[in-house]
Amino acid sequence: MPADQTLASTPWNQGWYIGAQHCASPNFGARPTDAVLDLVLLHSISLPPGIYGGDAVERLFTNTLDWDAHPYFQTIRGLEVSAHFFIRRDGVLWQFVSCDNRAWHAGQSTYRGRDNCNDYSIGIELEGLEGQTFEPAQYECLSGLLRAVSEHYPVRHLAGHSDVAPGRKLDPGPGFDWSRLSDLRAQLGLDVPCY
Repeated sequence: MPADQTLASTPWNQGWYIGAQHCASPNFGARPTDAVLDLVLLHSISLPPGIYGGDAVERLFTNTLDWDAHPYFQTIRGLEVSAHFFIRRDGVLWQFVSCDNRAWHAGQSTYRGRDNCNDYSIGIELEGLEGQTFEPAQYECLSGLLRAVSEHYPVRHLAGHSDVAPGRKLDPGPGFDWSRLSDLRAQLGLDVPCY
């Protein structure tokens, strides 16, 4: 069975996706009671930038990063952020925040006239760097995750961080191949900005 079908049939437990490795982040909050969870935001991250395969992203999202371990970490010292999901270069999927809660991934943001995207979105970080390409295993994992999320939540929109924070954020960047998701987006009825 293809990986995306396996992921799509995997159940949820109180906003936690059973198909992911779980590592709870303290960086989250309650969603507003009237929030309609209809947006998935794609991001890219690597720590230090352009370095892949370590545990720095997981440590950042759990407030356990050693700020002295690399000179770059001093530039983000004290940052408290999270995402719901993180897809590593090899396609391994991590979850840090229940999708029923608000992760801290979008910051100051607006989508289609609605501010505070964290309130109504699910944040997915891809291990990567703006301008660089992503791995086939990441697209495969992302496709299965998008299917599972869309079957469980009323998601209708898919956008990049750059779409909700233009001028401030560039991710996932020009290296992300939106066309690889075109068939899936059509199947799921996901609306995206023009790519």
